[in-house]
Amino acid sequence: MSEPYPSWILAPQTPPPVEFVQALHQLFKELKSVRHAAQLLWNRGVQEIQPLSAFVNPQFVQPASPFEFGEQMQQAVNRLQQARECQETVAIWGDFDADGITATAVLWDGLGQFFPQRLQRDNPPGQLLYYIPNRLSESHGLNQAGIERLAQTGTTLIITCDTGSTNLAEVEYARNLGIDVIITDHHTLPSQPPPVSAIINPRYLDEQHPLYHLSGVAVAYKLVEALYQSLPDVPQQPLSDLLDLVAIGLIADLVQLKGDCRYLAQLGIQRLQADFQKPAAARRRPGIGRLLELCQKNGDRPTDISFGLGPRINAVSRIQGDASFCVELLTSRDLKRCSQLAEAAELANARRKAIQKEVIQDVKAQLAQLDLSTTRAIVLADSQWPAGILGLVASQIAQEYGRPTLLLSTSEIEANTGHRLETPPLARGSARSVGSIDLYQLVKSQEHLLHRFGGHPLAAGLSLPIENLPVFSEAINQQLSNDPEGGVRLAPQADLRVTVAELGKDLFRELRILEPCGMGNPVPKLLIENCRFANVWNKNMTDLRGKKVSYIKTEFMLFDDSTEEGVRGMWWGHYKEDIPSGECDAIVELDYNPVRSSYEVRLVAVRQSDRASLQDAPPILEILDWREQTRQAELLPILNCIRVQETPLSWDDLQAEFRLAQQQQKPLALALAYPPPTPTSPQQVWQQLLGLAKYLSRTGKSATRQQLEEKLGMTSPTLELGLQALKDLGIAIAPADEISQSLQMQWQVVQSNPEFSVSLSQFLAAIQEEQFRRQYFFEVPVKAIQAIANQAVI
Repeated sequence: MSEPYPSWILAPQTPPPVEFVQALHQLFKELKSVRHAAQLLWNRGVQEIQPLSAFVNPQFVQPASPFEFGEQMQQAVNRLQQARECQETVAIWGDFDADGITATAVLWDGLGQFFPQRLQRDNPPGQLLYYIPNRLSESHGLNQAGIERLAQTGTTLIITCDTGSTNLAEVEYARNLGIDVIITDHHTLPSQPPPVSAIINPRYLDEQHPLYHLSGVAVAYKLVEALYQSLPDVPQQPLSDLLDLVAIGLIADLVQLKGDCRYLAQLGIQRLQADFQKPAAARRRPGIGRLLELCQKNGDRPTDISFGLGPRINAVSRIQGDASFCVELLTSRDLKRCSQLAEAAELANARRKAIQKEVIQDVKAQLAQLDLSTTRAIVLADSQWPAGILGLVASQIAQEYGRPTLLLSTSEIEANTGHRLETPPLARGSARSVGSIDLYQLVKSQEHLLHRFGGHPLAAGLSLPIENLPVFSEAINQQLSNDPEGGVRLAPQADLRVTVAELGKDLFRELRILEPCGMGNPVPKLLIENCRFANVWNKNMTDLRGKKVSYIKTEFMLFDDSTEEGVRGMWWGHYKEDIPSGECDAIVELDYNPVRSSYEVRLVAVRQSDRASLQDAPPILEILDWREQTRQAELLPILNCIRVQETPLSWDDLQAEFRLAQQQQKPLALALAYPPPTPTSPQQVWQQLLGLAKYLSRTGKSATRQQLEEKLGMTSPTLELGLQALKDLGIAIAPADEISQSLQMQWQVVQSNPEFSVSLSQFLAAIQEEQFRRQYFFEVPVKAIQAIANQAVI
């Protein structure tokens, strides 16, 4: 079992305002509750009604124009129009990861509406082609050999996607061969503008701009969108046909899903799901459909991409080097061909899992020999490690050990050809960051030791002479020696405290409000305290052909005292021995398994229960929760405490009770003993009020406002709205006498009053508001009430 964490972190549980919760519930009236979702959104900075609506529903979003990239976008469109008019050969230069592959596919399909595509055996040849560099022999970015090959095809314009921003020398080399370059990218900007026809990179925009966080595929999409707007009569297919590809690249690339990133991902997932629901022969993208079938997903969840489609697309280049066929997989309409390509990607992914596990074991064996107390950055190398898998391993090690991690392969033999690599030999690999450390700048600080590098603050790829490795490692660690985050292992963090009984359909549907999740809006982590694991077993994984692979997962049933029914769960890459026996605390993610048609959890972290390591602040005011224990509430009169027996309608109401309890210094302090809300519709309440009015009119009796409020269960302001509605209906209301507070009512025959519908609507809305608040304060956890109480009496 992995080293225990000294502490776990639970996000603040101070509840958001009731008005915020109600606004969210109005957007999702079909859900029983939105309390947990509201808490998550509030904690993550969505705290106003208008941004809330736009966050959860793309219909409320006004997307940014592609021409907000300014002059560079217009220059790119002009150059493409020129190429179209002159029938130039245009090459898309992509990248081999999921973002780069989907970006290439977007340009292939999107620009294919304006340029005839060059397919095999074309006669005459088409104008549009694409080039994906080999991960193992070429690495990321433009390279001179590839540019030469494109020059031989007659290419006069290269459009990059997800790459190229820092390839100044390669751009100059292309120019010397008579090839113009348009760069679409989202990686770190060069120190000086490259000599290109246009560079479209959101890093030139303000950090608060809605386009700033676009990934490579989204930038490519905005270029196609600009061309669609400039030549609207040319395309035969709608621009929205590209959105499923955009969603795959966005989510797989782990960019922050803010602004237009979130908007495009939401629309793309809808498109992905709609296409998958069709019969295989009718799907626009049968390759994606077959991939979803192989990974047993439905295409309606972001996790279907992050755990299904993305890893399979990425696996091809990691294992084979050449990922060119993935573009065909995503864009072809040939059902048989797509099925073959999807199965090839599935087999590559199974092989990737096995190799990844082996490399992780090797890395941990090396780490066991180091003094981690003096290690600020992990820099390791091995001649047996395949370079294509090191980014995944580095990411896992960085998160587990809380240090930026750089892993390199020192093999002098090219894995897929058996040819000897460069002289002098190079170490090639990947790096992943942790915390707020800017990995790109960290690596760049040692640029003089490197052969090539590129990336962004969270991830980088690099190569350097093997002989420079010791100096590079020492320099990187020295650079971080004064950084407080450089050697800190990050504790697991949970967003919500829940019970096993809550891990079902209702909570799952509520948490989906936050989707798509990603950087800046992670999948909610749920803390379950004092739980138990049963039926724990390992499952050996097999590939598509039934061959066993060296990758395992542990399956289990999870229980606690909240229910006799457990929930199924799994822990990828772990053995059953990694789960402690006895009472545990666990952090999990809730998911739905379409194969089993059941809700299950993915285990994130587990430890034996240790109440001292995750404690709430000691209560300043003790609270007894008897809201659902009416029989025990009969004991309240003999207890020395403040009793809250009327449902509060605001936190101010409760805070007043808290202060009263503190002033009176009750031993138990305060007990919540208000009853559950009655399930009466606002229309039924109106009928009750109208019935009382008719009774009083018929009998000549009177009633006080207080009597009416208690009888109908409403506040004084709401009753006043109801009385106004009665008046507009034709019922005269007057004091019974000059002294009494009672009211008399008399039915009068009046003509139709147009004001009645308005006043009745206001009354019904007020009733609905009060009912929501009563339900909210009946359901809100006592721990949240405790947090508010502590604030009130400090």
